[in-house]
Amino acid sequence: MSVFLCVSITLLNSTFHGRKGHREMEWPPSPLRLFQALVAAAARLGSQGLDSNDVRSVLTWLEQRETPPLIIAPAASLSGKNGKWHGYVLSVPNNAMDIVARAWARGNYNGTGDADPATHRTMKAVQPAHLLDGDTIHYLWSINDLPIEGNKGRAEKLAKIANHVVALGWGIDMAIGHVAVFSEDEVKALSGEQWIPEEEGGEAGLRVPVPGTLDALMARHKRFLKRIRLDGTFDPTPPLPESAYNRIEYRRATDPPQRPFVAFSLLKPDASGFQPFDPVRKGLTLTGMVRHAVACAARRGGWDESKINAFILGHGGPKNGYHLPVGPHRFSYLPLPSLEGRGEGKSRVVGSIRRVLLTAFADSCEEEVGWARRALSGQDLVDEDCGRSIALLSILPSKEKIVRCYTQSADTWATVTPVVLPGYDDPAHYRRRLKKGTTVEEQKRLLERLNNRVDTLLRKAIVQAGLSHELAMYAELEWRKSGFWPGTDLADRYGVPDHLKRFSRWHVKLRWRDAQGKPIAVPGPLCLGGGRYYGLGLFASM
Repeated sequence: MSVFLCVSITLLNSTFHGRKGHREMEWPPSPLRLFQALVAAAARLGSQGLDSNDVRSVLTWLEQRETPPLIIAPAASLSGKNGKWHGYVLSVPNNAMDIVARAWARGNYNGTGDADPATHRTMKAVQPAHLLDGDTIHYLWSINDLPIEGNKGRAEKLAKIANHVVALGWGIDMAIGHVAVFSEDEVKALSGEQWIPEEEGGEAGLRVPVPGTLDALMARHKRFLKRIRLDGTFDPTPPLPESAYNRIEYRRATDPPQRPFVAFSLLKPDASGFQPFDPVRKGLTLTGMVRHAVACAARRGGWDESKINAFILGHGGPKNGYHLPVGPHRFSYLPLPSLEGRGEGKSRVVGSIRRVLLTAFADSCEEEVGWARRALSGQDLVDEDCGRSIALLSILPSKEKIVRCYTQSADTWATVTPVVLPGYDDPAHYRRRLKKGTTVEEQKRLLERLNNRVDTLLRKAIVQAGLSHELAMYAELEWRKSGFWPGTDLADRYGVPDHLKRFSRWHVKLRWRDAQGKPIAVPGPLCLGGGRYYGLGLFASM
């Protein structure tokens, strides 16, 4: 069971004014902002604060945490709770009072022109973030690797500091602090959105303390106290140096990262028009031809054969005559059926495959996808049976209309090819028992168990596709053999590899929701279940 040290900050006005840069709102408040608030609180303790070795040691320990904290924060909006703009405007000096002073020195005391301070002010628009579902932000560090006795002592020292926190962000963002040690179950019970630290980021990342941040803050404070020189001139205090903090990308647990992808149109060999493929019978054949073309291009490009086998062909090392799976760090080949407007209402209908998309359902695959974007346009797709080219790959813009149906963010999705369940949906043979004839009550019970089993396997497929447990837990699912899109065929008629034929296939409609039941927009491409690396279980946004 994991144990976490939690520093909680409650914003008394349920607003936050902090910014990442000049305009962009910072939410959640960065770990560095919390650290600055704790250092300021420690300074208020006088001789028992920053001059105390105990206080200095716990702040130093905090800045030396290698893993940034998990953050749980309320949802926040720039628009307020009623959807309207909730900003205001301030009149502030624009640092031009030297012009006023020179006018006065010339004898202009009548307050006109340059001598009027009011003419040297500017209007500053202020738009705070409004907390929507609570007012407390929790910062959590895992402390499993530390002795229990030491954790208790650190929590007590940190609580002494946090009790003197008065603000977080701007000075008007009044706040109070609290420290506790939580178990994993207690963390799960905290309300708010989970923000997970990922990798180092650029300007978009949140600032986090590093070893040396405390010393840098104290040195900056000393510069601030001496900003007025003995001769009366002003020495502006420089900002905190970038070496005194790091930037880390945070994302909500319900926000999967946008996967890199590249899309191609399938043209006739003479490029005179689209080369269509039947999604029911020819989807796997098309995937095989694309995979072969990518492998040939990689060999010409000098790829190592072991990487070709793993990343392009999906083959691990051999064992007992079989290739082992290699996990998510591999190409996924997704044939994209067209979604065509037909009839008077121009409702979208699933048509033939005229495009294919390459992606990877894992992190750190941007380089390989970028290579595919450069190397594959113009490649032939060869029919292995006859040995001749039957299609040509031509790169497409990422914003192309049909490609966007599969890659844009949306809260509702439905399959264009069926999901192959990642396991048996009827291991206890409930369907066999239903055929033998049972009472109505027994039928209801068996059908409920079957539904629960399918539901569990679909949520398992969501996690296996690299999405979070939170998304899997709160998603609303529907499934049936007939498709939710017009033009799709019965799920069992789609071709699948031999090793997947023993598992059930279902068309699925999926609505992403958070813990409160609110819609969440999730970006594509989205492909679930067995066969997701070659286009089975492919969803389009509705």
